[in-house]
Amino acid sequence: MEHAIRVIQYGIGAIGSSLTRLLAAKRWVRIVGAVDIDEEKAGKDLGEVAGLRRQLGVSVSSSLEKALSDVDADVVVHSTVSRLRLVWPQICGAVEKGLDVVSSCEELAYPWRRHPELAHEIDEFAKSHGSSVLGTGVNPGFVMDSLVLMLTAACQEIEAIEVHRVVDASTRRLPLQKKIGAGMTVEEFQAKVAEGSIGHVGLEESMALVADSLSWRLDAERTSIEPVIAEKTTKSSFLTVEPGRVLGLRQTARATTRGREVLSLELGMYLGAEKPLDAIRIKGVPNLDVTINGGVAGDAATVAIIVNILPRLLSARPGLLTMRDVSLPFAVLEAL
Repeated sequence: MEHAIRVIQYGIGAIGSSLTRLLAAKRWVRIVGAVDIDEEKAGKDLGEVAGLRRQLGVSVSSSLEKALSDVDADVVVHSTVSRLRLVWPQICGAVEKGLDVVSSCEELAYPWRRHPELAHEIDEFAKSHGSSVLGTGVNPGFVMDSLVLMLTAACQEIEAIEVHRVVDASTRRLPLQKKIGAGMTVEEFQAKVAEGSIGHVGLEESMALVADSLSWRLDAERTSIEPVIAEKTTKSSFLTVEPGRVLGLRQTARATTRGREVLSLELGMYLGAEKPLDAIRIKGVPNLDVTINGGVAGDAATVAIIVNILPRLLSARPGLLTMRDVSLPFAVLEAL
C-alpha cells in the first residue's frame, strides 16, 4: 500500500485490545488515536492499556472529539456494544468528519431489519459526508451470512439453506459467557430471555441479509432461545457450572416464503461443546454441503475480519454498507 491507513481505535475492551494488537503489528496501519469512556484508561498509553507490553505513543482519550482534535485519520475501528441505538451517537461524529467507520456492533451488520428508520438516517448522513459505515465480525458478518452468500455463487438454483454453528463458549471471554447465561439457573435464564437481555445478537440480522441478497420475500419468521443444561460439573477459565444449571444456549432463526421453509440458522453456544463446527448446507443445483470442523474461532476471526476489511472499506462507496457491498475480503498479509 502506498500510504499507511490512519486508524483511531474506539473501545479498548477485550475485542478492542485484540484489535489494537493486530493493528499495531501491520506495517500498512498507523494508529493515530484511541477512545474509551473508562476513566481509568483515559490518558494512558494505548499500548499499555491493550496489553502490548510496549508503548505506542498514543494516549487514550475519553471522547472521539478529543481524539480527533489534533490528528488526521482515515477510519475509526469501533468495538463497544451490540445495540445500534447506543452505537450511533458514538460514531456519528466520525461520520460527520468524513471518516470511514467499521464496527463490531452486531445490529449494524444489517440494521434495516430492526431499525429501518435509523438505518435510513445513517445511510443518508454517511452519503452526505462521503463516509462509509460497516458493521461486521465473525457472526454476524461472515460465517452465517457472507460465507453463505459466497457459496451460493456456485449454484444455478437454490431451494433452501441451513446453517449450523456450534461454539465451545468455554474458550471465549467472560462477557460472552455471561451473555449466553452460563452459570444461571434455568429460571433465571428464562426470565432473562423474556426481558430480552440474554442471547446472541445478530442471528436475525444474518437471516435478513441472506434473504435480502437472494431477493427472497419472507412471509414468516420464527426465533427461539433455549438453555443447554449441564449434566456434569463443567468449568471454564472463569466459571464453574454445576449439574442442572445453564451452560449456554441454542438459538434458532427460521424463515419461510410461500409457506415453505427456505432459511434455517441454528447457533449452539455453550460451555464444553464437544464438537465445535460451522456447517452450511445449500439445497439446490448443485447441492453444497460444507463443514468447518472445529468452527471458525470467534474472537480471533472477528478481529481479523475487521482489520482485513480496512483497505476495501476505504475504497467502497459512501453510505451504510453490508459485507455484500464491499469487494471480496481476504487476508492482508505482509510480503513473504
